[in-house]
Order: sequence, then structure tokens, then C-alpha cells
Amino acid sequence: MAAPRVRGRARERARTVHLPRHRARTRGRCDARRCPPRGYHPAHPAAPEAKVSATDRIVSLLICDDHKLLTDALATVVGLDEELHLIAPPVNTPEEAIRLAEEHLPNVVLMDIVFKGDGMSGIDATRCIKEASPSTNVVIMTAHDDERLLVEAVEAGASGFLSKDEAAVEILAAAKAAADGEVLIDPATLTRLLAQVARQREEQRDALVLLDDLTDREREILGLLAQGKRNDDIARELYISPQTVQTHVRNILGKLRVHSKLEAVSFAVKHGAIQVG
Repeated sequence: MAAPRVRGRARERARTVHLPRHRARTRGRCDARRCPPRGYHPAHPAAPEAKVSATDRIVSLLICDDHKLLTDALATVVGLDEELHLIAPPVNTPEEAIRLAEEHLPNVVLMDIVFKGDGMSGIDATRCIKEASPSTNVVIMTAHDDERLLVEAVEAGASGFLSKDEAAVEILAAAKAAADGEVLIDPATLTRLLAQVARQREEQRDALVLLDDLTDREREILGLLAQGKRNDDIARELYISPQTVQTHVRNILGKLRVHSKLEAVSFAVKHGAIQVG
């Protein structure tokens, strides 16, 4: 039996073959919605970008201490460290340190606090260096536990404290930290330091109470004593008798709870009642 004939549109539909659709491939290109970034592999994730830290720079350093064994040891270790550079050989006087710091503006100065002789102290040098180069970090190296000295060093601008008992490597590691702006002080020293600050504030309050008790005439005489004038000189200048001056001086000593005219002047200068210079 012959197959029935298919006519017209039906014949056209019979020829149509419906196949599943596939995306056309584009040679040499990748669909960004389906492909991972170039170079990606699940087993080997892309490495993070390298970051340059502050410690990658060279830290310029100045050492000032009158203990040659210590400075020689520090200089030797610096010579082996590519991250540190001595701007000059170690010096042993604050005056030399100030001159070099003003000339070279180092990142860090390692400074002793007490020097032999009657010259400047490390605290004086710290103050001068910070005035000349505010960005220089001065780190005090000390074998002293005197809290008053530590407070004075902080007020002068010191960035921290290191014990000379530390190994040279540890001291220089601390110098790098100081260059990055870190505050160098161990918890025990910090506790003592804050306690001393509190004591000094209390002393200052007490001193101001005592100074406020002085009369205008007593303040005037105290100022003249600070200029080095004797009782007779003060009497002539103020048109009063020497005995009256002596009475005022005696009252000043009693009110300030001191034992001599020199101590009274020192007390007044220390607590800001008299400006010197």
C-alpha cells in the first residue's frame, strides 16, 4: 500500500528537524559570565598584591652615649643590618649629637640620659634636637630608674625608653619601631611614670596654694631676690628699711615652707611664679 501523499505546508513541516540549541562558540574569546579570570586555577588562587611596609625603608640613626663598649656593640650590629644606616660614628657628648642631628635630621637618635662631667644632659639634648628636627624620634637609653628624670625626658620630647641591659639587637629593633612612630616603654616603667606625673601634679597644686598666700609686696621682694639682690639693695629700691625687708623675707620662707632665700627662689621658679631670663 502506497504511503499517503503529503501536500503543501504539511510537507514543509515534515522536512523541519528540531535539534537542541547550542551557543555559538567564538574562537579566541571567552564569555566573561561563565569563565574565571585569566590565570585562575582553583588549586592555585591568585596571590595578593605585595604591600610596601614602613619598615622597608632605611632608618637613619644617630647614637650618643659615653659608654664606648655599648656604642661599639651597637655600631657593629648596625653595620650588619641593611635596614639601618648610621649618619655618623657614635658620639659621646650631647653637644655633638645636637650638631649632627641639626645637620642630618636622622629618623632616630639613641640618647643616654646622664653624661659624665658638668655639661648638658641627655634631656637637654633631647629638647634641642626636637626643636631643630620635630620628626626625629629620640629614644632614651638608661640604666637609671629615677621617675623624675623619665618625666623630664617625656616633657622634653622623648619617644620612649630602653634599658642598657637589653641586647644590642633588641635595642636596634626598638629603634626601627620608634622610626615607625611606636611608643617604647614597658608596662612597669609606664606605671611608675604615670604615678610620678600624678605626684608632680599634686605637688604643683599644693605649691600654687602656698604661692597664692604671698602678698604683692612679698612677691615683689621674691622677684628681686631672684635677680641676686641683697636685703640692703632691696631696701633702697623699695624705699623701706632693711629690717622691713628682713621681716618680709622671713614671712616668705614661712609661707613657702622653705629654709633659705635660695630655696624660696628655686621653689618660685620651679612652679612658675617667677620667670627667669
